[in-house]
Amino acid sequence: MNIEDFIINDVSICHFSDTVGEIQNLFNQLTYSHLPVENNGIYMGCISENDIRCFEAEKTLEDYQYALEGFFVRETDYWLDILDAFAQNNTNILPVLDEENKYLGYVELNEIIAIFNETPFLSEPGNIIVLEKGFNDYSFSEVSQITESNNANILGVFVSKFENDLAQITLKLSPTGINEIIQTFRRYGYRVISEHQEDSFNKNLKDRSKYLDKYLNI
Repeated sequence: MNIEDFIINDVSICHFSDTVGEIQNLFNQLTYSHLPVENNGIYMGCISENDIRCFEAEKTLEDYQYALEGFFVRETDYWLDILDAFAQNNTNILPVLDEENKYLGYVELNEIIAIFNETPFLSEPGNIIVLEKGFNDYSFSEVSQITESNNANILGVFVSKFENDLAQITLKLSPTGINEIIQTFRRYGYRVISEHQEDSFNKNLKDRSKYLDKYLNI
């Protein structure tokens, strides 16, 4: 899915000739973190609200063009690439350009998140497992093989954390008993981070711990 249907034009693009005071007043009326800026019909970048509050009100945007941030997306970009661009640029608005760099409008973060909410990863019922393994030791093909060999289907999977050469993998599966899946992942060297009531391994550990505590207190 690309984003043509999500492009908005209800706020006019700012111009180099606009004063800082005018843009400050515009930010007062909006909830956007940035606003797009053009010069002679050419997109120049975005000005952030945090920056504009520090500038002299009587000067123009041209005087502060060094503060513009040049991020944008293409009208042909996939929604997941756009979601990544939002995260990378810490913004809730992204200008959209065509292949000839013509400014077409912008997309809002909330609209793109709404698309994500409609994906099976969030909208379909299922079980979520969080795994951990060395970054160079895991593979998505192995994760798929383990899942499907236990008669389950993957609704979504992504690397949710990467730290100290360890990858944390979040996996959503079709509703099914997951104890066998969890045990299989352990046999393949994955550490199961998430807790599950069906996890007989953890249940046995807890039972043995209680037994040991009782024995030591005799």
